[in-house]
Amino acid sequence: MDDHSYMKQALDLAEKGRGWTSPNPMVGALVVKDGRIVGRGYHRRAGASHAEVNAIDDAGACARGATLYVTLEPCNHVGRTPPCTRKINETGIRRVVVAMRDPNPGVQGGGNGYLRARGIEVTTGICEKRARTLNEGFITWITTGRPFVIVKCAATLDGRIATRTGDSRWVTGPAARRFVHHIRHGVDGIMVGAQTVKKDDPSLTTRLDGETGADPTRIILDTHLSVSPTARMLHQASDAPTWMVCGPDAPADRRAALENAGAQVITASLKTDRIDLPALMKLLGAMGITSLLIEGGGSVIGSAFASDIVDKVCFFYAPKILGGDDGVPICRGAGPESMQQSIPVHDLSVFRFDADVMLQGYLKPR
Repeated sequence: MDDHSYMKQALDLAEKGRGWTSPNPMVGALVVKDGRIVGRGYHRRAGASHAEVNAIDDAGACARGATLYVTLEPCNHVGRTPPCTRKINETGIRRVVVAMRDPNPGVQGGGNGYLRARGIEVTTGICEKRARTLNEGFITWITTGRPFVIVKCAATLDGRIATRTGDSRWVTGPAARRFVHHIRHGVDGIMVGAQTVKKDDPSLTTRLDGETGADPTRIILDTHLSVSPTARMLHQASDAPTWMVCGPDAPADRRAALENAGAQVITASLKTDRIDLPALMKLLGAMGITSLLIEGGGSVIGSAFASDIVDKVCFFYAPKILGGDDGVPICRGAGPESMQQSIPVHDLSVFRFDADVMLQGYLKPR
């Protein structure tokens, strides 16, 4: 096999860490000697040993003189674990193949430089596009300080997420809904508006068939703290916290009631009496939210697009037509006056989930 074939296997290993490694990136590694894979490893969770260390330990004595394939530039700094570059050098690895450089501006290139200075051959850029997609959330957060934002919706073919009565169960089928839970598992936070909580009383948890999933932090936009302390999301078995985001003038008694129910109340700045979303993204990034899934409702989705905070969209369409103009649209609020002012979507991909279709694309350059 060639470098690309081995790197694809390392990327498959990295994927196993999805949902568990944040705020660290997902990383996979292989040790190859004489055309044979002798060691495998991936980063399992933040604070645990890195992929390179796991792969080298798995290889044992076979690592000396071997080639290490790793999906991200090895770290050369002391964090919660020692630098991986020291382990690579001390083990006697002769060549390191890297998918992408570390995007952290403070350390970029340091690991590769350290290895080259010690006579180890370093090759970079193998399967780089896939590696960058794998860690798109980490890359955005470490370079901008804000989370990578995904907007998800489920709509009929005529663009409605609910009927005029608010009925939205279910727009899409079981397969599409299962995939949404995989998306939830992979993000740090999930955000909805207060009206969605009051109308649907959702759990906002991750439910994977036969697997353990990580619940994202539940983030509720509630300017005046109108959500009831009896909401389901505040009374369920979940390790993830619930954050209620309100304005500076939210009533103190409502704040106290929600806090007594287990919520953390976060005061955010307002813009035209609504939560200032760009400012909130900076705040969430500082609080360790590297990726955020916005699930609705229409007003929140419309505000997210208008505020230019969205990086990626996952629009699910069911083969259904409501046929009227009184259902709930995907986006609420004023739109542009001309088609030229519409938001372009790049790198569009299409996925099928039984009868449903998902359109996935990006709003910002990658």
